[in-house]
Amino acid sequence: MSEPVRDPPTESDVLERIRPGRTITGMSAVLLPFTAGGQIDWTAAEAHLGRTVRAGLVPAVNMDTGYVQLLTGDQQRHVLDIAAGAGVDFVAGAYVADAPGAAFDLDGYLVACEAIASRGGTPVIFPSYGLNSLDDDGWVAALTAIGDRVDEFIGFELGEMFVPYGRIPSLGAYEAMLGIRSCTGAKHSSLSRQLEWDRLATRDRVRPEFRVLTGNDLAIDMVMYGSDYLLGLSTFAPEAFATRDRLWAAGDPGFHELNDLLQYLGHFTFRPPVPGYRHDAAIMFELRGWAQCDGTPPQVPRRPDADRAVLADVLERLRPHEHPDGGTAA
Repeated sequence: MSEPVRDPPTESDVLERIRPGRTITGMSAVLLPFTAGGQIDWTAAEAHLGRTVRAGLVPAVNMDTGYVQLLTGDQQRHVLDIAAGAGVDFVAGAYVADAPGAAFDLDGYLVACEAIASRGGTPVIFPSYGLNSLDDDGWVAALTAIGDRVDEFIGFELGEMFVPYGRIPSLGAYEAMLGIRSCTGAKHSSLSRQLEWDRLATRDRVRPEFRVLTGNDLAIDMVMYGSDYLLGLSTFAPEAFATRDRLWAAGDPGFHELNDLLQYLGHFTFRPPVPGYRHDAAIMFELRGWAQCDGTPPQVPRRPDADRAVLADVLERLRPHEHPDGGTAA
């Protein structure tokens, strides 16, 4: 499947895409806190999942922000148990560990999806070497095979800046994915506005109820154009994101000022190397008192100590938009 030839968008084209007053569905990829000794801080993890729920966001567990690639099977299942125990809707990464040159592992994905669905969650089909080694037709066929056996799932386009086995399929493949009825949405993490605008236009034409879940932490205002979101950035400040979303639904111009601050945080923390954003999140957790330290798994890139001053400044500016107990400001 090749990309269609299109004229570049005009300013009026972009402005016409804005959807004022819409209710935004926010999904937050929650950080999994670690201790200084390299162990998962389960108490802090459960507290933050509850904090995310109280803010009104849908928790997304076992995603890149939750280090799913680095967890054992037992650890992944324990995360799912915590999410299920919250008694609310949640989504979770259906992850299959493989290596370069591996074949697509349908059985592995089905097992991962069942572990999530049996606990009341919705699987997000996490990329793998085997899945993303397929051409566009094969990629669609693989998702179709999953959809034939799974009641509901969320697709996932993830760029190589996040993981080495990431890939953004063509727009034609994306449109074909919309034909899989059990696929009710897809996270798009190319960090490209244009690619996401193209997907929104395709969605509006082909299947309006399908959720385009922006994963663009460098352009979180994509919600203005009809995207919902599944973001790692929102784990830094779930209450502030929920407040921002309500402001948009209410037509309150305060949306833009709060969005500007959150976007500044996104551009700072998602700078190269992009996976280092997780250490910045851990620093923010420590500054907030949400975790005992800024611990991360040893494989995660660490940010310089100078990040602390910037994050502390952002935190002070966010406080008027948050309640100390983890609820949401009015």
